[in-house]
Amino acid sequence: MSPRKNNVRPRDAASLVLHRHNGAGEVLILMGRRAPRHRFLPELYVFPGGRLDPDDCEATAATALQSDVATRLARHSSPRKAFGLAMAAVRETYEETGLLIGAPLNGQASLPPSWQHFYDTGQAPALGDIDFIARALTPPPSPIRFNARFFIIDGERAEGRLGGSGELLDLDWYPLAELQKLPLADVTEFVLDTALDHIAAPPQPDPTRPVPVFCYRNEIAYIRYA
Repeated sequence: MSPRKNNVRPRDAASLVLHRHNGAGEVLILMGRRAPRHRFLPELYVFPGGRLDPDDCEATAATALQSDVATRLARHSSPRKAFGLAMAAVRETYEETGLLIGAPLNGQASLPPSWQHFYDTGQAPALGDIDFIARALTPPPSPIRFNARFFIIDGERAEGRLGGSGELLDLDWYPLAELQKLPLADVTEFVLDTALDHIAAPPQPDPTRPVPVFCYRNEIAYIRYA
């Protein structure tokens, strides 16, 4: 019998679901397609996001997370990492889409070099309107694994024009009818459904609210709450 391979440890990551309504009142969700060259989820549509960078925990925000959001986010991480994950979601969104979620910064700030491009806009991340809606763990057999946190915010809160780094192709605001035709990973479908429920009936602030976690047991997907 061959020895069992060690599972790859998941890397912390964060994504942001941006939503708005069109003139007909339909919900639109911002998504883009990952390029074929990507090793993780190539050719599939995803929300903007990426890995947590150490600088994300050191950078300065213009406004803080709501206390209940910070509490839920820190259940399975330190408060420092919880803050960094929200910052990572905002940074990755800016880099991948060109949309800025920020506000003027008053007072002293920590400006890590990897954040200079964001602060050059004259703003710092505004976290006050962001909610934490879900977490997902890539299955153990995968050679690339993430412990991803998913956030949500009204897209009207974002400034700028769609563009970004080009990492996400076909970047656009998609109505539900089109989203159902796009190639999505099972985890993306789960987060999308969670986001749509949140948009339809925004929950009241509650630090004890359970967070759905999309994970796997014996390579079979299931949802638990933590």
